[in-house]
Amino acid sequence: MTIATERKSGLLLDPQFMARLDQLDIMSRKLLTGKMKGERRSKRRGQSVEFADYRNYTIGDDLRFIDWNIYARLDKLFLKLFLEEEDLSLYLLCDVSKSCDFGNPNKALYIKQVAAALSYIGLVNYNRVNVVAMADGIVAETGGMRGRRRVPQMIDFISKLEPSGESHFADACKRFALAHRQKGVCVVLSDFFIKDGFEHGLKYVASGKYDLFCVQTLSPQEIEPDLQGDLKLKDIEDSDMAEVSITQPLMKQYKANLNAYCLALKDYVTRRGGTYLFSSTAVPFDTLVLNYLRERGLLG
Repeated sequence: MTIATERKSGLLLDPQFMARLDQLDIMSRKLLTGKMKGERRSKRRGQSVEFADYRNYTIGDDLRFIDWNIYARLDKLFLKLFLEEEDLSLYLLCDVSKSCDFGNPNKALYIKQVAAALSYIGLVNYNRVNVVAMADGIVAETGGMRGRRRVPQMIDFISKLEPSGESHFADACKRFALAHRQKGVCVVLSDFFIKDGFEHGLKYVASGKYDLFCVQTLSPQEIEPDLQGDLKLKDIEDSDMAEVSITQPLMKQYKANLNAYCLALKDYVTRRGGTYLFSSTAVPFDTLVLNYLRERGLLG
C-alpha cells in the first residue's frame, strides 16, 4: 500500500522514505515495569517479555525465575531478568501558530514533515499516537490512533494543518497535560518564539510524566538575517510594529541574543531530564529524522 499526501512541492512523505521508516521504532528512556528496567522492545515480536540478563539470587526472590540449568552446571543460583513491553503512547505537539509560517524552507511545512514521519513510525509499530496542534491553545487533535491502517487518516490530518493565530503556548501545554495523564514520549515541534517565555508552557510537560523531546526549528533567514538599512518590522502573530536601523552591531547583538535564547531553552529542557535538538529548515528533514533523532535516542 502506498500512502502519500500531495503538497505544492511534492509529497509530505514519499514512498521510498516511508520504506526506510519501516525499519525504525519509537524508543523511550523512561523506566518500564518489570524486574529489570530498560528500553521498550517492539511489540511486533509478539512477546510479553524479553530476556535481558542474570543476577545473583537473594532470599525472597521469585523461585520461578531461577535458571536451573545454570544451577546444575555451576551449583549457584541465578535469577533471570526480563524487559517487559509496555503500550507506548507517542504525543506530538506541533506548533501551528502564525510565526511558523515563515522562512525558505518554510518552518510550518518542516514541522509537518517531521510530525508525519514520527507518527508513521509510531503507527506501524502499534504505538498509540496522538498529534496535537497548538496555536491559540489547542486548535486540533487526532485523539489516540494505533495501527498501520490509521496512517492515511493521520497523514491527512497533518497535511491539512495551517499556521494561524498567536501562540498561547502555556495554555496549550497545560490543557494537554491535564487531558493526557498517561506517561509516554512527548515530542514538541516548535520555533519556541514565545513572547511570555517557553518556561510557562514546558513546566507542564517536563514534570517527569513524559519522556520529553523538544525540537526547535528555525529558518535560515532567522539564523542569518539578510537585512540592512532603516526598516519597519511587523510581528507576524500580533502585528506589533517596530522601527529599526539595521547596523552591524545590531546584527551582532541579535545573533548573540538568539544564541543565548536557544541555549537557555536547551538548559531548561536537559536539566529536567528531557532532550533538546536544534535544527535549521535548511537541514533536510529526512536527515533530521534518520540521523539526528536516532542519535538523540528518540528512534532506534
